[in-house]
Amino acid sequence: MRAYQDMVFSTACRLSGDDRQAEDIAQEVFLRAYEHFADLRTSSSAGGWLKTVTTNLTLNHLSRYRRRWRLFSDLKRESDDENSSSAEPTLPVPDTLLSDMSAEQRRQLIDAALRGLPQHQRLALVLYHFEDLSYEEIAVKLHASLAKVKTDIRRARAALLPLLHAGGIAADSLEH
Repeated sequence: MRAYQDMVFSTACRLSGDDRQAEDIAQEVFLRAYEHFADLRTSSSAGGWLKTVTTNLTLNHLSRYRRRWRLFSDLKRESDDENSSSAEPTLPVPDTLLSDMSAEQRRQLIDAALRGLPQHQRLALVLYHFEDLSYEEIAVKLHASLAKVKTDIRRARAALLPLLHAGGIAADSLEH
């Protein structure tokens, strides 16, 4: 199971956007793995099982958290809607955006940028790009409409550009 600890933690961290939550979730994942150790020990699909359990536990955790704070986020959203009347910009993300950086630098920059996104956008984007789920699968997992999932992913991509730029990517690398 030690071979999977980084994958479990990084999956939980990307989805939750919080190291402490990710540590708690990873601990719960490995407790469940311990309960199923006899089956997982010889299974060739242990990594997939762990990733699925991690994703589901993280989504469940975030859902419980979201319900607790829904009142506050609904109030914030209503005040944001009243204050914003401009159309959102759509910015393409170039394929060469991060090509000049090492893999570790890219990972750190992307993780930091993902943490800067609102939770609903981060979840949809991570499930799509890191977990390879389709829009439809994401809509089912998040109990959201297909249109909302597509909008959240589009807005998350647009919001990532300034965050990545702030992380040290030169403006000319954004124009490729």
